[in-house]
Amino acid sequence: MPVELAPGLHRWTAAHPAWEPGAEPDSPGDWPEQVGCVAYEAQDALVLVDPLVADWTWLDALVERHGQPVVVLTTMRFHGRSRAKVAERYGARLVTHTAAPPAGVARIPIEHGDESMVWLEAPRALVPGDRLIGDDGDPPALRICPESWLGYLPGPPGHDALRDGLRPLLDLPVELVLVSHGAPVLRDGAAAIRAALA
Repeated sequence: MPVELAPGLHRWTAAHPAWEPGAEPDSPGDWPEQVGCVAYEAQDALVLVDPLVADWTWLDALVERHGQPVVVLTTMRFHGRSRAKVAERYGARLVTHTAAPPAGVARIPIEHGDESMVWLEAPRALVPGDRLIGDDGDPPALRICPESWLGYLPGPPGHDALRDGLRPLLDLPVELVLVSHGAPVLRDGAAAIRAALA
């Protein structure tokens, strides 16, 4: 079931069907089975970011209650998840990383990262795909993804290049960082981003 983190901002996790146990630490397959997903009740749309849906009951109710068109944003090409099923079930619009998102929502392209993060202005929430992940401490923190996750890119870029691509995030007044992998940061996200890039 989703948790409402701020008015109209919901996060839930679901077990990813492609997850396999026993991955080598920091290898491309080293990520938690549960992945994070976001629903945001924007003024003119219900925005779903990287949705993976196992139980449709609560989402059906949210779609009906909000009453606005459903829009799906994907942070990375690998995060197809339940995108096609959402489009079929709700007549959702699949918005590419180059198309304009709904009002109150922005895209943050990550140079060298093959990713377009989602910025939700009113709740000051950043939704990364794979380039920033949860570092499950207490309190939760952030870290840059393992370099092995970049191995498919030309070059491939290392952490230094990825840090450069992530630096525009330092200009955002981020409060929450709703990561796909690991625990989310629910306060002072800007400081957590600074620490991850240090």
